[in-house]
Amino acid sequence: MTDETEDAARHKAKMEKRKAVQDAEVAGKTLEKGLLIVNTGPGKGKSTAAFGLILRALGHGWGIGVVQFIKGAWSTGERKALDAFGDQVSWHSMGEGFTWETQDKARDIAAANRAFDKAKELMADEGIRLLVLDELNIALRYDYLPLAEVVATLVARRPDLHIVVTGRNAKPELIEAADLVTEMTLVKHHFAAGVKAQEGIEF
Repeated sequence: MTDETEDAARHKAKMEKRKAVQDAEVAGKTLEKGLLIVNTGPGKGKSTAAFGLILRALGHGWGIGVVQFIKGAWSTGERKALDAFGDQVSWHSMGEGFTWETQDKARDIAAANRAFDKAKELMADEGIRLLVLDELNIALRYDYLPLAEVVATLVARRPDLHIVVTGRNAKPELIEAADLVTEMTLVKHHFAAGVKAQEGIEF
């Protein structure tokens, strides 16, 4: 037997064992439920990942809801693209812009409350299977919304409703309540080299 043949045989045996373990693990997962997903951390890609999940869900014919808590009515590539799906996507940009732009806490609080009211309305819509609450973590970080009430509302979602919350500095209470939490880690960012926000990449 040649070295190549022995290597191939070892690899096959190793992968057979791996497959058996993997199959057993998959067979042990029997629950199906709406998930509370949190995308947080200092790295880029939190909202981008949520919009990628929207694309996947649209491929299965799901109804989609989006509420943007901080970002205003900007012209973004994702919104333009999702407009093509018509009534299948219910999109609501309800923020007043970033806090350093508005410089008006009362106005930011009012906008966050309007956005959360819209989120609750969409949660009650049985035609929506995936709801993205973009930058909700920012509204919670600045205490624009009552944390305990927000977490309780999200936990009490319909059994078939998936919710994605994005934004830096997710509160520990929200992380504890979530089913899936991903932290985007900043390794390197082009802004540090003087590269500005670019169409198709940042918006």
